[in-house]
Amino acid sequence: MERNPDVLIIGGGLAGLTAGIHLSKKGLSVTLIEKSGYPKHKVCGEYISNEILPYLKWLGADVAGLNPISISKFEFSSVSGHPVTAQLPLGGFGVSRYALDNYLCEKARESGCKVISAEVTGINFIDDKFYVETSGAIYTSKIVLGAFGKRSNLDKEMNREFIQKKSPWLAVKAHYKGKFPDDTVGLHNFPGGYCGVSKVENGAINICYLASYTTFKKYKSIEEYQKGQVYKNPRLKEIFENAKILFEKPLTISQVSFDKKLPVENNILMMGDTAGLIHPLCGNGMAMAIHSAKIASELVMLYAEGAISREELEKRYAAAWKTQFSKRIRTGRLLGKALENKMLTRPLMDMMALFPSLLPKIIKQTHGKPVNIASEWE
Repeated sequence: MERNPDVLIIGGGLAGLTAGIHLSKKGLSVTLIEKSGYPKHKVCGEYISNEILPYLKWLGADVAGLNPISISKFEFSSVSGHPVTAQLPLGGFGVSRYALDNYLCEKARESGCKVISAEVTGINFIDDKFYVETSGAIYTSKIVLGAFGKRSNLDKEMNREFIQKKSPWLAVKAHYKGKFPDDTVGLHNFPGGYCGVSKVENGAINICYLASYTTFKKYKSIEEYQKGQVYKNPRLKEIFENAKILFEKPLTISQVSFDKKLPVENNILMMGDTAGLIHPLCGNGMAMAIHSAKIASELVMLYAEGAISREELEKRYAAAWKTQFSKRIRTGRLLGKALENKMLTRPLMDMMALFPSLLPKIIKQTHGKPVNIASEWE
């Protein structure tokens, strides 16, 4: 195993795997370090905007073979449970992380990317070179890309600012068998949280919700929380009561933070959720992760070719991240705060019911245009 590749990627989620494919395809030696194996389920909404399809096809990762569910409609409801529906401006598709991550891992390996299973325990940057430690080896590289998710021990190791604060959110996800429209992604508000619902391959319904710790701690189990809190939205109660769980038990993650993160820290280019987490109400985190990998990969190629310095690499990436994603993340935060305010929720819902064209406009604020396969730096 090569321990001095051109690029080291830490984390094998969507951003890490996509960057692994891209950079290997362009001829760089790449090693990706992921602590878990494949396939595996992840706590995730599992809806992806069509904006990233041109890029995936350019990578040779046509997801059509995974039998994704085509999604063209959006359904939203507040605690009242009366849904407002709209056409999605670009549309999207539903596919499980279990299938998608495994597929992208196979594509990364086919492209020449070395994927190893290990946990990174430390990263040091000395004399313009990274030294990345795992339990079994030390790897060195000129470039490290960070794709280690929403929250990691590495965030603590690097003393990142957001990790110093306790987050009031946790997330719960499972697949279900039941009735739900194939062509629809639902996002529903309940007292203390938000829930995303959409189908993935094989007709399974993915239900993933974000819950405030304040409301969650009042209950003894996830089942009790769902019946006591989530069911207060009649639409969600209807969905759950007509569905049968396919997992042995729901998956959970805690300390989900929406605090601001920096896209470059300790000279590492951060991608996907590692750089910034968009509110689940926006349903666009997966597309953002893949797009961020494209931006980072193109800049790394310029650096590898000697066209830009490390300083310029970091400066350009931070600026590009801000240009592409900061408005979406900010809009997501504002939407979340508005729906947490009971005084604002009803007027907002009434306005959207009276003016249905408003909803697609709001959606556009949290989604991008189809990703141009040409380099963003040409």
